Amino acid sequence: MALASPDSVSVIDGQYNYAGRAAAYLIQDGDEAAYVDNVTRFSVPYLIEALEGRGLAPEQVRYLIVTHVHLDHCGGTAELAKACPDAEIICHPRAARHIVDPSRLVAGAKGVYGEEEFARLYGEIEPVEESRVRSLEDEASLSLGGRTLHFTDAPGHAPHHFVLRDSATNSMFAGDAFGVCYRQLQGGTRPYLNFVCAPPQFDVAAARTTIQRIVDSGVERVFVTHFGLCTAIGEGAEQLLGALDKFDALVDRAAETDLEDSALLEFCSEGALKLMGEELRERGLDPEDEVTHKWATSEHKITAQGLATLAQTRRS
Repeated sequence: MALASPDSVSVIDGQYNYAGRAAAYLIQDGDEAAYVDNVTRFSVPYLIEALEGRGLAPEQVRYLIVTHVHLDHCGGTAELAKACPDAEIICHPRAARHIVDPSRLVAGAKGVYGEEEFARLYGEIEPVEESRVRSLEDEASLSLGGRTLHFTDAPGHAPHHFVLRDSATNSMFAGDAFGVCYRQLQGGTRPYLNFVCAPPQFDVAAARTTIQRIVDSGVERVFVTHFGLCTAIGEGAEQLLGALDKFDALVDRAAETDLEDSALLEFCSEGALKLMGEELRERGLDPEDEVTHKWATSEHKITAQGLATLAQTRRS
């Protein structure tokens, strides 16, 4: 059977903090549709606008699929569920309880961002009725029109992460499991991807396995949340796996020190920045360039925290 055109997938800029930072996806098959990730509640008008642009009504949305429950992916779930009254929320088994009761997510994020910045980025995170939330195990599938969406457990970036393969386009929707691929960093001699080592449960070995599973799936393209379409699957995976090896070694060095708290975080931050700079130069990009620096470091604070947390774990 011939593959459907990737045009059946809409890339929607969720305008998370600024344009080009986080994407949601709309998959259409005939008169049915599904969203993959929803960014934040402030992104929902853009998602509905894209739906209406395809001539569809909110009642035709079957699924709101959340790759994982970091708030730049799931923060708009309740708001989007209100707008799409017949849609099921689909998520990883370890994510479901946080969608039904987001209080722990909210408390953790407020501890990182502070009350004011949290309100600016995310607004109010409301609970979703448990009856509307459905979790899927590894290798489960759903039908959408004439296509199949196949789900694969994808830990590493987070333990509550899955990815989904679209049979109609042979595409993978990877959330953060295949790193980030910002458009502004693709003008060098080779593609540039970077892996976000999110606290508190970043797992190097699991991340490697997940990346390899995506490659072995044989998909022709990967849609990442940050940001858009990535077709350099083999080369991108090679770079990501190499970066994970370097992060792993950095964590070992950090664990061998007696640094704590802010000093440990600074050690990991400086080490990760150095590694990032080396990779950018290898790809013909200048890490000191203002635009390059902005996009290359957009997730750096999170990665430094994840590495520092892992270093503390390895000491115990």
